[in-house]
Amino acid sequence: MKLLSKDIEKDSAGQVTLMPEEAEDMWHSYNLLQVGDSLRAATIRKVQTESPTGSVGSSRVRTTLTICVETIDFDSQACQLRVKGTNLEENQYVKMGAYHTIELELNRKFTLAKKSWDSVVLDRIEQACDATQKADVAAVVMQEGLANVVLVTPAMTLLRAKVEVTIPRKRRGSCTQHEKALERFYEAVMQAILRHINFDVVKCILVASPGFVKDQFITYLYKEAVRQDNKILLENRPKFMLVHSSSGHKYSLKEILSDPAVTSRLSDTKAAGEVKALEDFYKMLQHEPDRAFYGLAHVEKAADALAIDTLLISDKLFRHQDVATRSRYVRLVDNVRDNGAGNVRIFSSLHVSGEQLTQLSGVAAILRFPIADLSEAEDDSSSDED
Repeated sequence: MKLLSKDIEKDSAGQVTLMPEEAEDMWHSYNLLQVGDSLRAATIRKVQTESPTGSVGSSRVRTTLTICVETIDFDSQACQLRVKGTNLEENQYVKMGAYHTIELELNRKFTLAKKSWDSVVLDRIEQACDATQKADVAAVVMQEGLANVVLVTPAMTLLRAKVEVTIPRKRRGSCTQHEKALERFYEAVMQAILRHINFDVVKCILVASPGFVKDQFITYLYKEAVRQDNKILLENRPKFMLVHSSSGHKYSLKEILSDPAVTSRLSDTKAAGEVKALEDFYKMLQHEPDRAFYGLAHVEKAADALAIDTLLISDKLFRHQDVATRSRYVRLVDNVRDNGAGNVRIFSSLHVSGEQLTQLSGVAAILRFPIADLSEAEDDSSSDED
């Protein structure tokens, strides 16, 4: 994401102009947009025209519109973002107040204006525009006949390819069919890796499976790389890392990323940091439950007591439609950062770790010191959270 201009007043009102440069930037844009914001961008509008003879035709014209945001639709697989709202400014093609849907596009700038820019949204812009925060981890999670090629970016887990090949069982006296099918499967996985992994950016490729599938695949991969004289695979051989997983399904990614050997190798990536923070929380919950809280009311009490060492919070909460509820989460983050000098980790709801945090109501905390007897506070404010 490129920040083209930023004009925010002392009262937190103002606007920024951004240009999304890659698919993940659409996810950042989705998290920046809120109902009631003003969005200005180039768009296509279908316009009806009447000729002097009275015949009616229609044409598509490119124009620039400013709309008041009403609905935001994000397709996580295609990384497409559509924003619907009413036109705010006079335009020769669109009446004031008329509905229009703007589809944000890569390498096309848009201007977003808000009545109030809070700290979480401004941090999101900083993160999105940081060139070092890119997809530097890839994973091939596989089992016999099934492989998922995944990119792990700082903000989301992207499934790039799913390879499925039927592998016949070995028959007594003949393994030919089985071996041919396995070779077809390994070839398809290799092609998926070459097609979807950018070796210039990716620092590590995790190859995970139950049993010896990963070892057999890597043997095949290196043998083929030598045979085909594939310089990309041969030069990037040190980036491949073999890891055990319980299955070849995408959900095994969390288990892979929490492997201590993987964590140490990926210590500088945000995804590994999130997984480790969640692991630490669960360990604390098991061994010292008075130092591991989850649920908004509990965590707010701990923040008021300046007890929070690490706050774990899902970015999903900052997309809440109710302004007061969203402000409550922003206040919590600011409170931990400013007063408690605690560490804040904002989890992406598109990461496996973020999905797991969502099951804990999206907010949890590891405390510096134990605090007991907060169950009453939770009961009192549970109605506020609904």
